Amino acid sequence: MRVLIAGGGVGGLTLALSLHERGIACSVFEAAEQVRPLGVGINTLPHAIRELAALGLLPALDAVAVRTRELRYLNRFGQEIWVEPRGTWAGHEVPQFSIHRGHLHAVLWAAALERLGPDALITGARLAGFSQDAQGVTARFADGRSARGDLLVGADGIHSVLRAALHPNDGGIRWNGIQMWRGAIDWPAFEGGDTMIVAGDMTEKLVLYPIAAGATPGTRLTNWVVCAQIGDATRPPPRREDWSRPGLLSEVLPHVARFRIPFLDVGALVRATPEFWEYPMCDRDPLPFWTQGRVTLLGDAAHPMYPVGSNGASQAVLDARCLAALLDGGDGVAALAAYAAERLPKTADIVRSNRKGGPERVVDVVSERAPDGFARIEDVIAREELAAIAGGYARMAGFAAPR
Repeated sequence: MRVLIAGGGVGGLTLALSLHERGIACSVFEAAEQVRPLGVGINTLPHAIRELAALGLLPALDAVAVRTRELRYLNRFGQEIWVEPRGTWAGHEVPQFSIHRGHLHAVLWAAALERLGPDALITGARLAGFSQDAQGVTARFADGRSARGDLLVGADGIHSVLRAALHPNDGGIRWNGIQMWRGAIDWPAFEGGDTMIVAGDMTEKLVLYPIAAGATPGTRLTNWVVCAQIGDATRPPPRREDWSRPGLLSEVLPHVARFRIPFLDVGALVRATPEFWEYPMCDRDPLPFWTQGRVTLLGDAAHPMYPVGSNGASQAVLDARCLAALLDGGDGVAALAAYAAERLPKTADIVRSNRKGGPERVVDVVSERAPDGFARIEDVIAREELAAIAGGYARMAGFAAPR
């Protein structure tokens, strides 16, 4: 069996490593000419890290990431709403990692290069189309090349060519009207140097977490995200070329000014960041199917979701490990069908939950009930209600703490 993987991102590379682990031949076709450490910070949850650890990647990830100890939800005044331990502090056998997306990708790419060899990783190969028959599938690329295999997996992201081919009438990318500004800078460590902060609400939200060691022992490479509602869901998303353009201080600072975080000058952090980017918060509607014969979808190509709850990259890892395990049975077409039956409903639930705020709905609820702050959180919302929101999401997404 030979599997063609369109897309060399987190999901595609995890699939390649997982197939290699099981002795299944594969090739990865990455659209970019050069692989560079792009992006900013993300979180990878213990259910996904468990799978990457099984691939022997835990030491490499530990070397470039931060083990997240605690997650705190605050209002815009910095008042504490909900706090929970994360990763090993919550009883998981493996950590939650806060990591630069480029560093995560570099770990996966290096491992794939070493284990599969350079001939298995083809760059500058943007998928353009495919055809399949009873014997196999042929992938066609934009530069005129083609490749023949038994199966084709589209791990080619939110703008997936394979998704468009399988679903020509798909409703397209959905924007909820929220613009995100995202940056990272070396900054003095706050709250132990391993704490993640989510503050505000879905109208204006602030997310902060360290993603790597800093230049000195007292600093961390610190990721920040500012979200603001600047439109509504009736407007089309910004043009694709506007998805990752340099951000402007004049646009983001008025939103930053609403926040009062006692242990961090957020305005100074943002102003000191030499370069940051803006992105629209987008997803797509869950699909009726992923698999058609010898082809299927994986990761953001299958289920792009709003970046709340730290599940985007993690779910791509889970997709890849599930698919590789099923392909180990030998019947590729049956495995693709079983994979979609297993993973599509679970990820669709997460997409729909994230549209409502996911676990971050705790800050929305408190903001609605106490927009000017509170003296006691218990006067605003019961602890049981907070636990039900945060814990219910963790159970639904598959990373509930064992204790």
